[in-house]
Amino acid sequence: MLISGSKVLLTGASGGLGHDMARALNSAGAQLVLTGRRGDALQSLAQETGGTAVEADLADRDAVAKLIADHADTDILIANAALPASGRIESFSVDEIDKALEVNLRSTIVLAHGLGVAMAERGHGHVVVMSSLAGMSGQAGTSIYSATKFGLRGFAQGLRADLRSAGVGVSCIFPGFVGGVGMYADSGAELPRFVGTSAPQEVSAAVIKAITQNKGEILVAPATMRLGAVRS
Repeated sequence: MLISGSKVLLTGASGGLGHDMARALNSAGAQLVLTGRRGDALQSLAQETGGTAVEADLADRDAVAKLIADHADTDILIANAALPASGRIESFSVDEIDKALEVNLRSTIVLAHGLGVAMAERGHGHVVVMSSLAGMSGQAGTSIYSATKFGLRGFAQGLRADLRSAGVGVSCIFPGFVGGVGMYADSGAELPRFVGTSAPQEVSAAVIKAITQNKGEILVAPATMRLGAVRS
C-alpha cells in the first residue's frame, strides 16, 4: 500500500519510538494523526511533522470510541501504544493487570475492529500491530506483558486472514530491545554484553516495509535474539 497521501493514525506517538515512526511516516508522505497521553510532546511533534495531535488515554474506553468515530476515514492504523507491565506476577494488583490488558491488548483490538471494518468497506487499508519479541517467547518477569503481546500476535494473524479478501493488509512487528528510546531505554536497565539492541530507525523501517510490502510479520532484533525467540 502507498503511504504517500494516506491518513495514518499512530497511537503511542508521544513516546520515543512513536516520535521516530512519525518522522519516518512524514518523510514517506503520510497525513498524520498523532495520539498519546502527553499533549505537550504531541503538539511539538505535530508541528514538526505537519500532523494533527489528539491527546487520548487508551485506558479510557470512551477515548478509544471517540478516536474511531472522529477518524473513521483512517487509511492506515499503527497500534503502537503500550504500557511496560514488567515484573513478577505477585508484584501486580488486579487493577494493574486490567490496565495492561486494556491498553496493550483491548485498545488495539477495538481500534482495529472499528477502523479495519471501515477500511474493508472502502476496499483498501492497512493495520500495523506492534508486538514484541516478548510476544514470541515469555521470560521471567514478563508474564503480563508477554500475555498481551502474544495476544496481539494471534489477533494480527487472524485479522490478516479475515481482511485479506477485502484488500486490507495486517502486519505484526516484533522489536527486541531498542537502544536510546522506548521501554527498555526508559527503564535504565543494563543488558548483558552478549545481548544486542536495535536502533529506533530499524523499527520505523520495519513499519514502512510492512505497509508498503504487506508483510505479515517482521522481527526487529539482532540475529541471536531472533533465533532465541523463535526457538523458545
